[in-house]
Amino acid sequence: MTNVPESGVPETNVPETKVSDTPATNPTPERQAEPQAETRPELRPELRNWCEAWQTCLQNVLSQVSGTAPGKSAVFEIASQPLPVADFDVWYTVVAGGAVHGEMTLRLPAASGTRLAQKFLGESESAASEGTTARKITLENEQALEELLRQIVGLAATALAATAGGEVQLHLAASAAPSWSSDAVVCLQTRNEAGASISVEIQISPALAAELQPRAQPIAAQISAQPLLASSTLPPPSSSYGRLMDVGLDVKLRFGTRRMLLRDVLALSAGVVVELDNTLHSPVDLLLDGRLIAQGEVVIVDGKYGLRITDVVDPVAAAGSPV
Repeated sequence: MTNVPESGVPETNVPETKVSDTPATNPTPERQAEPQAETRPELRPELRNWCEAWQTCLQNVLSQVSGTAPGKSAVFEIASQPLPVADFDVWYTVVAGGAVHGEMTLRLPAASGTRLAQKFLGESESAASEGTTARKITLENEQALEELLRQIVGLAATALAATAGGEVQLHLAASAAPSWSSDAVVCLQTRNEAGASISVEIQISPALAAELQPRAQPIAAQISAQPLLASSTLPPPSSSYGRLMDVGLDVKLRFGTRRMLLRDVLALSAGVVVELDNTLHSPVDLLLDGRLIAQGEVVIVDGKYGLRITDVVDPVAAAGSPV
């Protein structure tokens, strides 16, 4: 017997469809992994030691100018993320000499520079809002900030001797943004008594980073299991040379030499002719950072001296020649 509904159409067996089988949207989607912020590679040990020395010197100088104990002064933390670039940022270039050669920069937002200058001048620190980062630092505060940084640089030159393996000479000068691409970026961050942030960004040039690399390799790393001939045929890593292409070097011409007694040097005056050992047509030496690399003859180019290279000196043979 067939059940007939009131509409007169016989019922048919239609499979039931569960709403949960074909949902319009998935009410409980699987949790997607949140994209992580891009992080810079971890600093090499020698670069981290260099930056930690600057961190310590910055804290010590601020403790001295503020008259607080080193343990009770503001502590700067090291962060690897660079600061946002603003129009009124203050830039300083630090040129290193002595045991290491190269450049680094110190970049401060205008508000951070003002707050450090206030610390140096002994002025009260107000709870300035973060919006003050767009204001340009005043001339008085800029001069105070530069003097504060010079004291930090002087202390750092002594503290960095152990990291650099010898005496370090540092020269600070106000500058613009560097032309080179930084090898490492580190930010030193803290807050003053009023809760306002203070940030100092350190950028290390590829030339300085290369100088800070360990110079002595472990003995086990120096011994190769393959013959020397096979290892010497391997092409040099181009990435290592690419980081050194923008390094500036001093090139000098040497027309001749002369050894003089001290009494002859003291007797020099205007009009005295000093005779050199080289003859008139002797080749002129081309020195790169004090080392003989080539020889040639002097030419005149557009009213200026020039050198036409006639011979490139073998660096191994020239290593024993006197400079």
